[in-house]
Amino acid sequence: MDQRASIFTPVLIGGCIIIIVSFAIRASFGVFQIPIADEFGWLRSEFSLAIAIQNLAWGIGQPIFGALAEKIGDRKAIILGALIYAAGLVLSSAAVTPEAHQLYEVLVGFGVAGTGFGVILAVVGRASTDENRSMSLAIATAAGSVGQVFGAPVAEWMLTLMSWQMVFLWFAAFILATLLVLPFMRSPTPLASKIELEESMGTVLTRAARDPSFALIFIGFFSCGYQLAFITAHFPAFVTELCGPIAPGGVLHSIGITTTSALGAVAISLVGLMNIFGTLAAGWAGKRYTKKYLLAGIYTGRTIAAAIFILLPITPTSVIIFSAVMGALWLATVPLTSGLVAHIYGLRYMGTLYGIVFFSHQLGGFLGVWLGGRMYDVYGDYTLVWWIGVGVGALSAIVHLPIRESRTQIPAAA
Repeated sequence: MDQRASIFTPVLIGGCIIIIVSFAIRASFGVFQIPIADEFGWLRSEFSLAIAIQNLAWGIGQPIFGALAEKIGDRKAIILGALIYAAGLVLSSAAVTPEAHQLYEVLVGFGVAGTGFGVILAVVGRASTDENRSMSLAIATAAGSVGQVFGAPVAEWMLTLMSWQMVFLWFAAFILATLLVLPFMRSPTPLASKIELEESMGTVLTRAARDPSFALIFIGFFSCGYQLAFITAHFPAFVTELCGPIAPGGVLHSIGITTTSALGAVAISLVGLMNIFGTLAAGWAGKRYTKKYLLAGIYTGRTIAAAIFILLPITPTSVIIFSAVMGALWLATVPLTSGLVAHIYGLRYMGTLYGIVFFSHQLGGFLGVWLGGRMYDVYGDYTLVWWIGVGVGALSAIVHLPIRESRTQIPAAA
């Protein structure tokens, strides 16, 4: 069999479509910060808390949906996730209090978990050969960035045509439409060893819990969630309010980006665009070089980029450069982290194990989004939140270095 030709399987294509739509919607929530706060006269922290809760619910839901997919089937788990996602969006469109938004974002977060990386990457990983797995996971991860490219600008454009409530209703219709590709998502026979197939979930979970490397992976993914969620939720508002003016006659002005509000949405789109290339490069490198060192390098690069950006004046040029650099490093951690989990602990319960690691990512996401809103209300800017992100990024770079990449043989019980 030509393994190179087997990369683009129906499972991979269908999974990419679902991830694109799911992440396009999720990545657009930062665009709604100012319109919703202005309509109701809320503090920045109130809608920020709703987005933070969404991230936390996503993290809690990830291992749950991973386990559900392994018990009841991938397609049933995806259907459940899409229905919950749509319900959260519909209810959010009618919410008029901060508490209601915060409650309904629990549903949105669980919906993202059911239609996002945890379930989809596990299916793609099982459908891939050992040779192609890193690149297949990278392609599926890059699909999330394709969604991000379109999500924020489309939401910004839709807001010029209709209310934010109607945008949410359209988003609910879009996520339900992804169920049309489910026939492509036929679960393949797991490419797992005989030993893996004979092991129970409890055995694998216990072995992972006793392995220091699993704890280091868990800790290291925290800063990824902190940085990504903070930027997704607050960067459009940050750019709108703090960036210097766009010069008339300049390159940005000539292509129709005339306001800092538009620049904020485009910045998120640029992050997604550059991440497509960064994630594919990470997938290519993941099967050639040591994953833990690649991850340490990515976190180091993010830390340096964030530190330089906040030290310099915020200008349209610096926003574009930072977005491009951060975008190249954005989700490059996902195929490497998920591939590391699969390599060390096997494929049989990859969805559940990656879901547990991803919970750390979303704990960081919750803190980044909530702290961003809270510190803005207290101090009037995001400076302190940026520097915390620099610190946790440096920590993640360090903790990846001792990880042992060989497959664990730790017994399940003493």
